[in-house]
Amino acid sequence: GRAIMSDILAIIPAYCEEKNIGAVVLACRRQGLDVLVVDDHSRDATAKTALAAGATVVSHCFNVRYGCALQTGYQYAREHGYRAVVQLDGDGQHDPAWLPQLLAPILAGEADVVMGSRFLGDAGYHVPWARRVGQRLFGAIAGYLIGERVTDPTTGLQALSLPVVSLYCTSVFPDDYPDADMRIILHRMGFRVREIAVQMRASETGQSMHSGILRPLYYIYKMSLAMLIACYRKLPAKEMS
Repeated sequence: GRAIMSDILAIIPAYCEEKNIGAVVLACRRQGLDVLVVDDHSRDATAKTALAAGATVVSHCFNVRYGCALQTGYQYAREHGYRAVVQLDGDGQHDPAWLPQLLAPILAGEADVVMGSRFLGDAGYHVPWARRVGQRLFGAIAGYLIGERVTDPTTGLQALSLPVVSLYCTSVFPDDYPDADMRIILHRMGFRVREIAVQMRASETGQSMHSGILRPLYYIYKMSLAMLIACYRKLPAKEMS
């Protein structure tokens, strides 16, 4: 029989994170979680280090970007019958100590998505100003459209119920970064989203999958379009499991 928490899968998308991935995997394993590292065609020993630390590793044959790496994890979770999913980055920014707090509302049936927000409360997390202005702007617009507070739409530290995992296995989920557009889609489908304040460390590796931040103007254009589509696109049926 599985341990109490091992019907929960921790998904860690990773790209060239051999320095940090072992510690992240070990911290998740210590909480009794099964761990899947999705190695997005790293050029270093990320996969080997993750395996040695006790993770299951799925390696992509070429670099497919963050959203696709997450989706590989969601598909794995659904195929292997996990009850819920937590996701965190492999660069050491996200402390696995927050995972039980993220999971609690999911396991209690009180929420479908719990997002760890860097900007709720006084987390003092530094983001390049242009990106932060974009996040605030689109978080505010999404919040206005759905009538909920949206402080950190791009956080990679989340817990998800199985029906949301099933939704994220479809083409609705973006291949680069899930953002404010996904909050609109979750709202339209009747999923309950909660944010909790978390502290995050600044990334120490230059190879984070979030590096090479998109030019601000392109981000604004792309997000505006994505949010417009999110308001009107036809959505898949909601799986109730």
